[in-house]
Parts: sequence; C-alpha cells; structure tokens
Amino acid sequence: MKKLHLQRRDFLKGLLSSGIALSTLPTSGFAHFLTDKNHMKLGLVTYLWAKDWTVPEIISNCEKSGIQGVELRSTHAHGVEVTLNKTERKEVKKLFKNSKVELVGLGSAEEYDQKDPKLVKQAIENTKAFIKLSHDVGGSGVKVRPNHLHEDVSKEKTIEQIGKALNEVGVYAGEYGQEIRLEVHGRGTQYPEVIKSIMDVANNPNVGVCWNCNKEDLSGKGFEYNFNLLKGRFGDTMHIRELDRTDYPYKKMIELLVDMNYGGWLLLECHTNPIEKIKEMTKQQKVFEEMIKKAMG
Repeated sequence: MKKLHLQRRDFLKGLLSSGIALSTLPTSGFAHFLTDKNHMKLGLVTYLWAKDWTVPEIISNCEKSGIQGVELRSTHAHGVEVTLNKTERKEVKKLFKNSKVELVGLGSAEEYDQKDPKLVKQAIENTKAFIKLSHDVGGSGVKVRPNHLHEDVSKEKTIEQIGKALNEVGVYAGEYGQEIRLEVHGRGTQYPEVIKSIMDVANNPNVGVCWNCNKEDLSGKGFEYNFNLLKGRFGDTMHIRELDRTDYPYKKMIELLVDMNYGGWLLLECHTNPIEKIKEMTKQQKVFEEMIKKAMG
C-alpha cells in the first residue's frame, strides 16, 4: 500500500534544471508544486470543525479554503455510514469525483483492546464493513484506534490482541485496495513506544500508523526519537492541530517529513471552535504552504 515517493534531491534538482529558483516561487504556487502526486497535502478531519456539515457543504468549504482532501468521521452529520445502500454510496463517490476535493478515507472509532472477546470480534467485523464502505465511496483507507490499556490485563496481552486484530483487518483491507490507519491514541496506548510494540505484532503491509500530534510525543527521549520509532510504519494520513500553535514542534515535524519524502496527508483535527471556520481553514492552508516552502528550501 505504500506509495512511491520522489526523492527530495531529485525533486530539487529538477526544479533547478528547469530554471526555477525556490525563492522566486510564490507560496501558493510552490505548495501546489509540492502537493502534486507524491508530496504532502493538507486535508481535514470532519471531527469537530466539520461535524455539522453535509457532504456538499464539506466539499464546498474545502474548495473555498484550498483544503485538498477530507477524512469523514463516522457518527457526524454528513452521514457516510456503513448503513448506506449501493445507490447512496455511488452518489457520495460521484460528489467527490466531480469536485476538487479528494476523499482520503473514513475515520471509524473501532478499537480492539476490549476485554470481552465478543466485543473484539464485533469491532473486527465493523471495521470490515467500514473497509467495504471506504472502497465503495472512493476512499483509500480506514482509521481505527487503540483506546486504552486495562489495569487488570497485562500490557503485553492487550498489545498482542490489538496487533492480531489489525493483521486480520489488514488482510481484508488488502482485498479492497484499502489501508488500515492506526491512530496514536488512547489512555496508555497513546505513547509511541506502545504503538511501536503493537505494530511489531501487526506486520501486515496494509496496516500503517496515523501519527496524532499528542503531547506524549515529546515524552521520554523526546520528539525526534519518538518520531523515528514509528516513521518506518507511517500510513498515508497524519492528524494535526493548528500548525501555528507553539505547544508542539510542527516546524521540526514538517522538516522531518520532507527529509523522509513523506507523500501522505496531514489532516486538520483541531480541537478549537472558531466562529469563522472557512477563514481558519484558509489560514491553515497558507501556514502549511509556507512551512513546506521553508522546509524544502
């Protein structure tokens, strides 16, 4: 499921050989240069900011702000759920196909750490239904999550259980050309070291990590160490807050992503509630473009 990424040095060499100086490229033009095909793109998670929008409203507001893609979160107003029939699924796919906005995938709340085996089995089956839905509406993957470690269950047992479940849904995802995206999330499971242990069990190539920009990323041996723990398993999506916040090393993160030729999506999952959301989305797109330009320069 991993995409082939252009080597950074080859990309820069190509720009220079064409006579284009990085410093002369306008911010917007430079960003579109980068976001073509194999380079990072900015998208939106419909959690919070877009939770009350219909699919046409999501597409319209993303187009107005320059946001290029979206991950549709389950249970929100747009109603893209596993209960949709074939005709409804085709209509959702058509709406995105006829727009400038890419449907990056679906954000489920399925988790596999439950103590009851029946609940784990149900979560696996629910995930398979989301995989089929994502395929039918034109998405490329499904976000899942671990939610927490249990005090009365060994950490190792829960990690193995989650990893095995991910392998099962990963096999199913491969049959539909989809990616399983494990969000770095949960009480105790949000630490990169724990996610690394889960991914050591979940070795199916269709399973990737969805970096989540948590404060825990800065714990232990520090941000860059934790980032490097998981970068080899990054999937095609990452969740971010506002890029101009100062409580997280976004500048460093962008630099590291550029250096590793990351070609996926940075998806805004902001926890604020601005009145003028389109204005804030537009601002974040501009901040993103400027950060990419500086990192590439």
